[in-house]
Amino acid sequence: MKTLQIDFVSDVACPWCAVGLNAFEKGLQQVGPDVEVAVQFQPFELNPDMPAEGADTVAYLSAKYGIDETQIRANQARIRDMGAAVGFTFGERTRVWNTFDAHRLLHWAGLVDEQKGKQRDLKHALLTAYHGQGRNPGAHDVLQELAAGVGLPADEAARILASDAYAAEVRAAEREWQEAGIRSVPSVVINRRHLIQGAQSPEAFALALRRVAEAG
Repeated sequence: MKTLQIDFVSDVACPWCAVGLNAFEKGLQQVGPDVEVAVQFQPFELNPDMPAEGADTVAYLSAKYGIDETQIRANQARIRDMGAAVGFTFGERTRVWNTFDAHRLLHWAGLVDEQKGKQRDLKHALLTAYHGQGRNPGAHDVLQELAAGVGLPADEAARILASDAYAAEVRAAEREWQEAGIRSVPSVVINRRHLIQGAQSPEAFALALRRVAEAG
């Protein structure tokens, strides 16, 4: 059976990415053993210029998208409902944070064969910490805690965070996907050829995976 290469391009700060990842994984469950996949999480920053201290969520989104608090709250309610439908629970998120160091840790988690599965675990932990608990996914103590919580060595995570390790690799990957035309997330790229964009339903993801697998 041929394995499909999945590049899941997303940002920790993106609520639709939390919905989309859970929906994608439910789609995989629907496909079952008929399709094998290898998933790699790829970096994308919605707010690359965000300072370390972050910004108030409502004020930032209002200025960025030109919408008022009423619209923001309505959007958040819709996202909460869509998250609940695929098993993700949103909490209160009062600030927007920088996610670059989170992407550096995710890159590291995906490097070593013995750590296969750890990148996915860390991605879920980061999404839950920010979108579910309102924690700062750029804070080094939070990142070390989350890394250790999924079985990654905390001392190595601390060393990476204290340095600029993998910064160049993350920047290069971000440029690669931007040059490939990715402008919004989540973007699921199958075999570097087929694009599924947005937080689709589990059924839509399952159908796409079957079609690509059948087409060879």
